[in-house]
Amino acid sequence: MLRRNRRLEKEYLFRKSKETLERSKYEKKRKIREAVQEGKPIPTELRNEEAQLRQEIDLEDENTAVPRTHIDDEYAKASERDPKILLTTSRDPSAPLIQFTKELKLVFPNAQVVNRGGQVISEIVESCRAHDYSDVVLVHEHRGKPDGLIVCHLPYGPTAYFQLCNVVSRHDIKDKKAMGTVPQAYPHLIINNFTTKLGERTANILKHLFPVPKPDTKRIITFANDQDYISFRHHIYDKPGGPKSIELKEIGPRFELKLFKIKLGTVDQDEAQNEWVLKPYMNTAKKQKFLGN
Repeated sequence: MLRRNRRLEKEYLFRKSKETLERSKYEKKRKIREAVQEGKPIPTELRNEEAQLRQEIDLEDENTAVPRTHIDDEYAKASERDPKILLTTSRDPSAPLIQFTKELKLVFPNAQVVNRGGQVISEIVESCRAHDYSDVVLVHEHRGKPDGLIVCHLPYGPTAYFQLCNVVSRHDIKDKKAMGTVPQAYPHLIINNFTTKLGERTANILKHLFPVPKPDTKRIITFANDQDYISFRHHIYDKPGGPKSIELKEIGPRFELKLFKIKLGTVDQDEAQNEWVLKPYMNTAKKQKFLGN
């Protein structure tokens, strides 16, 4: 298993290293296409390669014209099987953190909670790879309050780091009868206001934590972006008076997520490249929004 993982990792890194060459070749082909369509002369720097590039252009179709990236490879097989998630915490978790992690298990279908114990992150990631887990979700706390969420996609990443704030667990809601129980059906997802490239990337990481639901599912999970804070809400709905009357009931938990880093690798790889990091000086640009409008 270790040899296989090492071989697959080398193949992934090799494909990633070829991206720069493929992108430069794609730009050359694009310039030749534009010159031919507009009736302009071929750029002088491309005349020596024109014959070979034109031959490659003739052999391309809609699937091969645009080069694939390592980002495409990360979730290429996500539709083949349902996600399998391992939930764990930081070391020596408090009672509120354990309770919140158990509630997250109800949120993510096919999730399993594992006590951290004395395991280090690298051992957890290797164990998850060996048992075909698709994601690892780590929950952190500060003085008994959950304050951090790490979503690591396997086998090679990416890893998204979120700040947790305004956490209201099901345990904190007093009216248990109005809240209701959490159904086991796969939920529909509402993903709102992730319009930028970084927003689409973040939404892609979050949505692949959930399997494809059935059309008649009455469970809804919402990720709504507002001022780069992602509001998580969990509802079920019913139609007591027919199709035009909808009754919405929140079943919790609820919290806000603030993205501060995306890493091109797993959580145990300190040497992995950072795709995006929230820098301190970015906080001064109040009008600048990174995830959406």
